[in-house]
Amino acid sequence: MAGPVADQRVKSMKNGYLLSARRDAVTGVVVILAILLFASTGGTVLSDAISSLSGKTNGSDNVLVSAFLLNIALILFGWRRYRDLAIEVEERAAAEQRAHSLAVTDPLTGLLNRRTIAEETADLVEAAERKHKSIAFMMLDLDNFKNINDVHGHSAGDVVLKQVANRLASVLPPKNLLARLGGDEFACAFIFDPEQPEMVERIADDLIDAIASPIVENGTHLVVTTSIGMSRYNPDEDSVDALMRQADIAMYSAKKQGRNRYCWFDDIMEKELQTRNWLETEMRAGIPKGEFVPYYEQQVDLATGKLTGFEMLCRWESRTQGLISPEVFIPIAEETGMIDELSLSVLRQSFEDAKDWDPGLTISVNISPIQLLDPWLAQKIVKLLVESGFPANRLEIEITESSLFENLSLAQSIVRSLKNQGIKIALDDFGTGYSSLAHLRALPFDQIKIDRSFVTSIIQNPESQAIVKAITGLGESLGMKITAEGIDSKEAESELRRIGCAKGQGWYYGRPLSMVQTREMLAERNLLPAKTDGEISGPQNIAPAQIVDEPSRKKSA
Repeated sequence: MAGPVADQRVKSMKNGYLLSARRDAVTGVVVILAILLFASTGGTVLSDAISSLSGKTNGSDNVLVSAFLLNIALILFGWRRYRDLAIEVEERAAAEQRAHSLAVTDPLTGLLNRRTIAEETADLVEAAERKHKSIAFMMLDLDNFKNINDVHGHSAGDVVLKQVANRLASVLPPKNLLARLGGDEFACAFIFDPEQPEMVERIADDLIDAIASPIVENGTHLVVTTSIGMSRYNPDEDSVDALMRQADIAMYSAKKQGRNRYCWFDDIMEKELQTRNWLETEMRAGIPKGEFVPYYEQQVDLATGKLTGFEMLCRWESRTQGLISPEVFIPIAEETGMIDELSLSVLRQSFEDAKDWDPGLTISVNISPIQLLDPWLAQKIVKLLVESGFPANRLEIEITESSLFENLSLAQSIVRSLKNQGIKIALDDFGTGYSSLAHLRALPFDQIKIDRSFVTSIIQNPESQAIVKAITGLGESLGMKITAEGIDSKEAESELRRIGCAKGQGWYYGRPLSMVQTREMLAERNLLPAKTDGEISGPQNIAPAQIVDEPSRKKSA
């Protein structure tokens, strides 16, 4: 932090100043003594010198003359030192002022810094309590500010930060505290009437509108928005640190709710944060212990009813909490960077599980958008295939279309590398989001998977039926097979078969199964190596299962 460094600099300057002051005091004493000596000897020496020049005497005392000249030299030295000291004092004062400014303010915007606003807020709290008022604390984070720096450069980012600082100052009420905490994060505090919290909300709305107005820099319109977290001071419970922390928690909640909005802190947020932190800790310990395991959802040929393979889904078999849904842990894994380790761990297990299944059975694996940003993803998957001995032509990688917008060129490189190894590629959840035909042309997909939201409503909703027909026709024209997700009834299966979908999956054919349950099911259908002669029978028909619950929409890691 700049504050402690600057404080140390100020302290060093003060110590240097005191040392110099002691040295100059000694110099001053010497000069005073020289002046006194000059006063006592000067008259005699001058009188002797004049007499000597007029020829009346034989000359002055050499010792007195020397002392006189030394006195003059000391006086000149003292004057020179005094002038240097005056200049040094001015420079030291200016440097001390600069150091103090660095200790309390942000050098780019001139606002307070993180350390100072905490100290100033404590004083503001005391002033508010004397007036029987409360304190509102706001934490503001600019949305998509990184994009400004990446596209337009850091100089443009600095312009945006300065403009945002000016706009914040123009909106906030008088006697406020305003700080830049670092990066694109700001904070402010002000006194308000606790009986009128709507006043704080109006200010938050004004701040959002002011920041969202375009900033023109070199003819370019730079646009950022902000997410605001708000907290209010409770004298019975809160400290200033707690006030700031609560606003920070609320700010992240505003981001999760869609950004460009404000959110008041609520105790539930803190409980959720504690739960999330606990889950993160348990996940870091559980991945190497093998608590994350593959489950398998059946995929069926709709024309023949035969089992063609499985989609691998990740489940967390926690030692303390039991089976945990991916809807809970996948977002945490993506946010914390654990998704790669988790996914590769479960992939390795599924390859070991499935390598001795019937060679006609495939494994489909959903890849996280975060993983598609890893240029080594293809090599990691191929390495697992080689180590496990699982055939590449039995693996299908599923990619959601939304993940392609982050870095299409990198995704193309990864897909080409996988295709070169004989791995099939499917476009997952088609029909939602962008549904861009350009992506179907840009990447060599082997299959399109229709999102379950259309499949589950295909009987009741004519629009869903029309969308499924359109996607199926598109797939046929492009030579891509169509798989329908979320089949939960005989009627839905019959309609999809009539439309022309090639494959289907869903709880109509059974719930996702653990590795042990999957092997038991395959053994019953003679889809595992025989114990005697190792023969493997062909795929068998699948009996529909009783539907109990709606299928989970969350995919595997």
